[in-house]
Amino acid sequence: MRGVKVEIATTLTPAIVDAVQRLVPQVSSSAPPPTTVELGEIVGSPATDLFIALDDDGTIIGMATLATFRIPTAMRGWIEDVTVDEAGRGQGVGTALILAMVERARELGCKTIELTSRPAREDANRLYQRLGFVPRDTNVYRQVLATG
Repeated sequence: MRGVKVEIATTLTPAIVDAVQRLVPQVSSSAPPPTTVELGEIVGSPATDLFIALDDDGTIIGMATLATFRIPTAMRGWIEDVTVDEAGRGQGVGTALILAMVERARELGCKTIELTSRPAREDANRLYQRLGFVPRDTNVYRQVLATG
């Protein structure tokens, strides 16, 4: 791969819908890909940016979501669902996505940007640490509110 271009999806296109349908199963075996309506909500929300990575041919080879929000202590950012197509891994796509999201969070005035990653995703964890993310001494809790 000669290069990768990262952009924020500002309109929902069939190519984005198809790519997300293809990429989500590569990051989560338990969550179904979002519907077209749900993707439209992501792209249309001022609180979320859907980042897409394209190869030289314009094929979407990666995606990630940046959520930003204000809380009493500061503006914060949260990265979710960083996914690079299996065929494009190890070629700088993940790095390009993360760096673009960090820059966007900076532009929006975020004080911090956070993400989580399963320990089994060793390559992803090495990438995040190489790009300046540090593990926090905290507990992460989850309560499932809906099924499906």
